[in-house]
Amino acid sequence: MTLLPGADPFRHSGGPTGVVLCHGFTGTPQSLRPWAEHLAAAGLTVDLPRLPGHGTTWRDMARTGADDWLRAAEQAFERVRADCDDVFVMGQSMGGCLALRLAELHPAAFRGVVLVNPSLALENKALFFAPLLKRFLPSVKGLADDIKKPGVHEIGYDRVPVAAAATLPKLWTATRRDLGAVTAPILVYRSPQDHVVGPASLRILESGAVNTTVTVRSCDDSYHVATLDYDAAAIFAGSLAFVREHGGRAAGKE
Repeated sequence: MTLLPGADPFRHSGGPTGVVLCHGFTGTPQSLRPWAEHLAAAGLTVDLPRLPGHGTTWRDMARTGADDWLRAAEQAFERVRADCDDVFVMGQSMGGCLALRLAELHPAAFRGVVLVNPSLALENKALFFAPLLKRFLPSVKGLADDIKKPGVHEIGYDRVPVAAAATLPKLWTATRRDLGAVTAPILVYRSPQDHVVGPASLRILESGAVNTTVTVRSCDDSYHVATLDYDAAAIFAGSLAFVREHGGRAAGKE
């Protein structure tokens, strides 16, 4: 198995405050690498795994699904929890859904959740037929590179494996159903001009997360992959401030 250049996972052993980062569907850790490095430079422990089937070929990804991606996120969480007193989870797009799912399954374990354009609903109607299409249509056009900033490239597949996409509704459904289990505060960065995830996901999150606070900040100068776009610096600084606000003394909270 050969990784795409730059698709490697990222881990940094820092202080007793840790962060799990989850990248998006058909993407790689590269889309969150600058964010991870910013948090690591501030002294945090950071774990950004490469989700199974990602960062190689779309045909590899076709043999994986949502259960595999959640399991990889769980493993990253276990690694961070073993070394840290305070744990946060963050994610972009489908990675945001994985972050929320972890916070639902382990509500007492997280100090906070940070999401960037999280995906919680069916936006591409063609995916409704994915369970049937996978028998006849192996892949469709890719989703990568929805970035406003010129000259910036997201490492990702130019094709979406239909078999893998067919497993997303199960993850979305479970996450939407259990949003009330999240008790950690949630910070959301949302791009009004997002050509991958529409406004329905944010509406679902705000209406379903009834046992915590949901703070929304707008990324007015970015598209879907805001972590590589014009608003990236604001996301990095804001998420670090969020950690310091909601973490313990080790995170810089007095």
